Amino acid sequence: MIIPYQKLIFLIRAKDDIFLPYYKGSTFRGGFGNAFRRVACPLRESLCSDCILKRECVYYYVFETPSFENANILNMHKYERIPHPFVIEPPEGSFNVLPEGEKTEFGLILIGKAIDYIPYFIYTFEQVGKKGIGKGRGKFTVEEVKVDHFNIYSKGILKKMSNKKIEISENFKNQEGESLIEILIHTPLRIKHERKLLTEFNFQVFIKSLLRRITLIGFFHCNGETLKTPIGEILRLTDNIRVVNSNTRWFDWERYSSRQERKIKLGGIMGEVKLSGKIEPFMEILRAGEILHAGKGTSFGLGRYEVRLIDK
Repeated sequence: MIIPYQKLIFLIRAKDDIFLPYYKGSTFRGGFGNAFRRVACPLRESLCSDCILKRECVYYYVFETPSFENANILNMHKYERIPHPFVIEPPEGSFNVLPEGEKTEFGLILIGKAIDYIPYFIYTFEQVGKKGIGKGRGKFTVEEVKVDHFNIYSKGILKKMSNKKIEISENFKNQEGESLIEILIHTPLRIKHERKLLTEFNFQVFIKSLLRRITLIGFFHCNGETLKTPIGEILRLTDNIRVVNSNTRWFDWERYSSRQERKIKLGGIMGEVKLSGKIEPFMEILRAGEILHAGKGTSFGLGRYEVRLIDK
């Protein structure tokens, strides 16, 4: 299975003091959807569901990705919510103010077909900067956009770049030897299991959520790419994995949704988990999740984690 992606790093400079909450994902994601619609939508007064142009609309694809009429994946025929083909990784650090004239960086991961719309994303963030973000609507300018430390955009000039790809070879038969790994969960991980949010790390539930996300992304955003190995067969291998140590906590935060006109809580698990067992068959899936994030709210940067191999 192959999932093309591209990770862009935006370098921005504050034109005013920008006031930010502790978790900055809401600020950088908030307003982005409306700005994207202003940039991409030719009929702003229409509902997407009623729009004659929706099948050719960039905004509709990115934010309201339609299911296929003959879609039959994961034993479902219709999805109310297909994963967005982008992930925003907000600036790191606990600072609450970006002073006028200072710079910071944030990441944007584009997946599959969304890579074709890089100019739309860059231009939209330029418009977001003109309108302002955070309390007081502090404005910023996009100084440059980088890929792997190379400048690919500045002053209106966009350079060509080669796409990256996630490859999952599905070598699930390789179960020789045991490994010890640590999963560091950097931003709140929100996974629902049996209709409830997971409050303690569970490897089988974590892998199941990752497999679902990877499968839906491949199918809807990467020309129908899917895993060939049945998910149930993969999950049976999780019986070989043990939690050695779990040092996690629940981190709660909330954002105001202008669409729903109410505050929404978006808490999740953060911390570190050590796992032991026959982990090698899962490594490509875990590495894919490092890029794609895991769980719910990934477009806000939630579910960002990294995997570290530990020498026994």
